Amino acid sequence: MHILKTNNLPKIAGSGNYPFRPGRETSLLLPVVLIGIAALLIIASPASAGEQYMAGSPELSTYLGGTNEYSPGQEVQIAVVVENSGTNQFKFVNTGIVDPDDLPDTAKFLTVTLGAGDSPFIIKTDPQMLGDLKASSTATGKFTVRIPSDTPAGIYNLPVTLNYTYLYTAEQYGVDTVQNFYKSKEEVFEFPVRVKPDVRISVVSSQFNEMNAGTEGSITLQVKNVGNEDGKKAILTIARNDGSPVVPTEGSAYIGDFPAGGIATAVFKASVSDSADAQTYPLDVYVIYENSDGDIISSDIETIGVPVGDKTNFVIVSEPQTVTPGQKKVITVTYKNTGGATAHHAQARVSMVDPFTSNDDTAYLGDVAPGETKEASFLISVDQAATLKNYGIDSEIRYNDAFDNQIISDPIKLSITVGEDTGIVAGLLKNPLPLAVPAIVIIGICYIVYRKREKR
Repeated sequence: MHILKTNNLPKIAGSGNYPFRPGRETSLLLPVVLIGIAALLIIASPASAGEQYMAGSPELSTYLGGTNEYSPGQEVQIAVVVENSGTNQFKFVNTGIVDPDDLPDTAKFLTVTLGAGDSPFIIKTDPQMLGDLKASSTATGKFTVRIPSDTPAGIYNLPVTLNYTYLYTAEQYGVDTVQNFYKSKEEVFEFPVRVKPDVRISVVSSQFNEMNAGTEGSITLQVKNVGNEDGKKAILTIARNDGSPVVPTEGSAYIGDFPAGGIATAVFKASVSDSADAQTYPLDVYVIYENSDGDIISSDIETIGVPVGDKTNFVIVSEPQTVTPGQKKVITVTYKNTGGATAHHAQARVSMVDPFTSNDDTAYLGDVAPGETKEASFLISVDQAATLKNYGIDSEIRYNDAFDNQIISDPIKLSITVGEDTGIVAGLLKNPLPLAVPAIVIIGICYIVYRKREKR
């Protein structure tokens, strides 16, 4: 307790008195004063009214957002919409009631789960937490669903499970204490999903002819409709797969009616990049068809492997050719096909450079199979002033592939050596002494014979 002394307080103007009589001690109890002020404020202000709900609960329902028709082999996003149509039936408004934190028709901590049911669907998304869902509100959970490519056509019911908590009742104690009682609830709904019939292909067999790097070959495919739809006006198609070096040149074939379980065969042409290695590359296969609704659609793609062989390649396996200055000579060159495809109607050609000339620089080889050798002959002339050394001249092979596309091989170096003439005549011309001695002997013999005949 604090004692306030007023001995030194100033006088009130116009009076000889102090606010408190001098010499008298006044005791002030601060808490009592504050409580009194608060009580006056409460009395002066009107009483506030609270709300109390006697009945009510969430009323949840679900439906599918968007289409409910899908095709086998798809991976789709299914949107499950949850709607709360709950109401609070009785509400009391009265003084002394504390407002509740939650309403009975609010679904709290709402979780939605999509199941596969009796369908072969694969649900890839875990249960979705949607939070608190008030009355007259909706919330959406999105689920990624994979429909296997072999799913039969039909209607499948997918179960949706809702788990939530709501305010069941609230009890008030006194003027400021409320105890809330909650209940947890689980509800299961179903909605239908239709899997549409479609044409799906399976490659039964495949044959590949002349599929080599740098050439054009053929692809024969036999496909079966393993779907549920009867395709009409069907077109079997092959297409390049991303950056594959296998590129269709005739990639479509009309197969007409393609009923479920039916089999069709078609032949296609495809070229292979010149830079392709000898390995297997992907190729896409699909069918464009008219369905039962009259719509033109494409089937899912099936990817197959195309084995590609080595590029057609030629090398010279004969020994280097030797000529002499001033000589005209027929040279014979042996070529070997070291590639993986037959070269049809092949022709060998040499490109003459100084000091060589030729009026016959092309030779026909015919068909050259992989691993086979063929000989070519060329008539060449060597300049008299040719330098004695080794020369390399370019040679190439022109040929056709299996579909008569003309192809030119990479250049092949033909080695020709210009050297001295080592024959007898050339030696005698350079050194006549070995020839002169026999000539003198012969002349001498002839002279002796002549003299003997004269004596007779």
